[in-house]
Amino acid sequence: MGPSDFFLCVAGKEYVGIVRLHNAIESEHVLARALETLTGALFQRPPLIAAVKRQLRVRTIYESKLIEYDPERRLGIFWVSCEAGTYIRTLCVHMGLLLGVGGQMQELRRVRSGVLGEKDNMVTMHDVLDAQWQFDHNKDETYLRRVIFPLEKLLVSHRRLVMKDSAVNAICYGAKIMLPGVLRYEDGIEINQDIVVITTKGEAICTAVALMTTAVISTCDHGVVAKIKRVIMERDTYPRKWGLGPKASQKKAMIQKGLLDKHGKPNGSTPQDWKEHYVDYRKREAAESDGEAPQPGSPSAEELKKEKKKKKKEKKAKLEEEEQAEETAGESVKKKKKKKQKDEAE
Repeated sequence: MGPSDFFLCVAGKEYVGIVRLHNAIESEHVLARALETLTGALFQRPPLIAAVKRQLRVRTIYESKLIEYDPERRLGIFWVSCEAGTYIRTLCVHMGLLLGVGGQMQELRRVRSGVLGEKDNMVTMHDVLDAQWQFDHNKDETYLRRVIFPLEKLLVSHRRLVMKDSAVNAICYGAKIMLPGVLRYEDGIEINQDIVVITTKGEAICTAVALMTTAVISTCDHGVVAKIKRVIMERDTYPRKWGLGPKASQKKAMIQKGLLDKHGKPNGSTPQDWKEHYVDYRKREAAESDGEAPQPGSPSAEELKKEKKKKKKEKKAKLEEEEQAEETAGESVKKKKKKKQKDEAE
């Protein structure tokens, strides 16, 4: 599934459907009232022919209305705006149960998915072929732009974060969206809200979940702004701009000389000055999440591993000693019992 398919799938939907009732009802007002009742958060179980696991789920229906009802054929045409993943077939069955006559879905048509409606720039496959031919032979992309929209059109409803060009490629490689890399931000961002991260040209880099509100972003100068949900932009579209600082350059030189191992961690040849003053920010982030802040000169990962192994050995030796002591105690008890039995026999 490509990014455009993904965003269309998770976007809200609108449908026009036809429900067939099994028995006659008093009037169309009864059906309209039943349809109005089935709005908001509803429990739904996927129908038998669904391609997903049939487990109970909650889906929201935002709005619905009855368009027309034919009492002779017992057919009702209705329009519904709902959350992605709502089963209209199940809604029709619930409608029949609510009316007490039973019902089933006759026909269904999706009229909107996200920001795209069924009447927005409708084209045929021949139009696409003609536009492609124009672009291939005449280098004219105006026709192609009429029939194919950029992916960003699906994300116009999201709040935006504009990143600096130097931070774009790092995000494409999975780096955290840090506040120093943010150039501009939109008003009204809330925590856990879905947002889109874009470049200065308006190209979508990724979608993310906000971890800071607009008010916090405006008052802070550091921290993680958002958590990446899905990366859209291809890697190396923008140039790499990380690892060019003085400390990173020094670290690379030390790795080449063998003063650090290939992962940039201290080894036997590492100068003491580096061990004492270099702070690994990846470790610091992990420690801060645990409620601790490391100090320069804190033990390296190798030293910690050695300490762990030493403790394990000590614990194992202690357990073995205890087992031996128990065995010797058990043997002495057995000997005493045998001696007592021998004395009694004499």
